[in-house]
Amino acid sequence: MLTAKTRGARMRPRRRRARGAARSALVLAAGLLLAAHGCATLAKDASSHYAFAVIGGTLQSPADEPLTLRLLDAIGHDPDISFIVYDGNLKNGKEACRDSLFETRHTVLETSKPALIFVPGQHDWADCGTAEAGGYDPVERLDLLRQTLFADESSMGQNPIPLARESEVSRFRPYRENVRWLMHDTVFVGLNVPGPNNHYLNAGGRNGEFEDRVIANAFWLDHAAEYAKRRDARAIVVLVQGDFDPERYERPERFAWLRFGHRSKRDGFMEFKRSLVKLAETFRGPVVVIHQDDDRSRASFMIDQPLRNDKGELVMNLTRIAFAPRSPQNQWVQIDVDLGKRPPLRVSVKDVPKNLPLPTAPTLSPHIDASPPTPPPMPTVPDSAPASELPPILPEPPRSPAPDSGGAASSGANAGNGAMFH
Repeated sequence: MLTAKTRGARMRPRRRRARGAARSALVLAAGLLLAAHGCATLAKDASSHYAFAVIGGTLQSPADEPLTLRLLDAIGHDPDISFIVYDGNLKNGKEACRDSLFETRHTVLETSKPALIFVPGQHDWADCGTAEAGGYDPVERLDLLRQTLFADESSMGQNPIPLARESEVSRFRPYRENVRWLMHDTVFVGLNVPGPNNHYLNAGGRNGEFEDRVIANAFWLDHAAEYAKRRDARAIVVLVQGDFDPERYERPERFAWLRFGHRSKRDGFMEFKRSLVKLAETFRGPVVVIHQDDDRSRASFMIDQPLRNDKGELVMNLTRIAFAPRSPQNQWVQIDVDLGKRPPLRVSVKDVPKNLPLPTAPTLSPHIDASPPTPPPMPTVPDSAPASELPPILPEPPRSPAPDSGGAASSGANAGNGAMFH
C-alpha cells in the first residue's frame, strides 16, 4: 500500500470522482511491491532504508536563487536523504535563455549537499524560441545544456553519485540528459519529456527533434527494463518534467494517418505513454512515474493509476505521482523507502524550517563567480551502479524512413514511431 500524507491537499475537480479508485490502486501497488520477491527478500533488505527528495520549478527569477539555496540546505540536513531530483525548469518562461543565466542556476544546484540529478523541463530549452525567452533555437539551447549541465559522468552536488547516460550508446550519443542510476533494488530513470506537449510541433515538414527523441526515450526505457530484470530490481521509478496527461486515452486507429484534418490537438505524449505501457508489461514489478503537475494552484501532490494500454485496460502495476507544492521554494516532496516495513513507500511534503536563515554566501549573480564552502561529507551512498555498468545493448529499434515533404509529414511520424510499440 502506497500511503501519502496528503494533509491539506486538494485534487483536481475532474479527478475527484476517481478518489476511491485511486486509493484502491495505491493498496494494490503496495501489495505488488511487497509480494514482488516474498517475505525472505524483505528480511534480507530490512536495512535498506533511504529517502529522496523531488523539487522543481523553484528558480523563477533571480530573487528565487537564495530561496532555492536555503531549500537545498534544508533538505541536506536530513541524513536519510540519499539524493535530490530537480525535476525541470531552472527559469521561468519569460527569462531569456542566456548562457550566463544557466551558469548561475547551475551554480545554485551544485551547492546541494546530497547528490542532485537534474531533469530538463520546458522552460530550460523547449520554450527558448519565444520572443520573451530571447528567440533562441531550442535545439541549440538543448545542446548547450548537454555540454554544460550534463557534461559530467556523475550527478551534481557536493557528494555526487555516478550515472549511466544514454550517450554511452553510440547511436544515441547526443542524449546525455537521459540518465539511469540504482539505489538498493530500485532503478531510477530520468528522461527529457518536457511540457506542455513534449515539444511536438504542428508546422509542416519533418518534426525531427521530436521524432528522434521519441525513439531515444523508448530505447532508454527498454534498456532500463532489461537492466532492472538482470539486477533483480523490485521497482522502477521514472522522472520527467512534463505533465503527460495520462488520463487522456486514444484507442489506436489503423488508418488514422489518412486523416489530414486534425479534430483535436495531437497528443505529443502518445508515444511516451505507449513506451510506459511497454515498460510495465516487460518489467512486471511496480513502476512509478513522477512529474510536475501543470496546475500549481493545487496543493501538495496526487497519487493515482490512470494509464491505460491499447485495449483500454488500466495498467495496474504503474503508479503516477504528480507534485505541485503550494510554495515550491519552501517545500519539497519527500519519498521515504524502507523495505523492512509495511508500507515500504511513504510520500510526504516537507517544509523548510522557519528559523533557517537565507544564505549570505555564495553571492549569486551573473557577475560574481563564487564557490560555496565545502559542506561536511555525506555518508557513502550504497549500491550505486557505476556509469560503465551497462548490460548488453538491446536490439535497436529500426529507423523509420523519412516521410515525404508536405502535409503527410506529421502522419509519417505517427506511422514510423508506432512500430516501436507493437
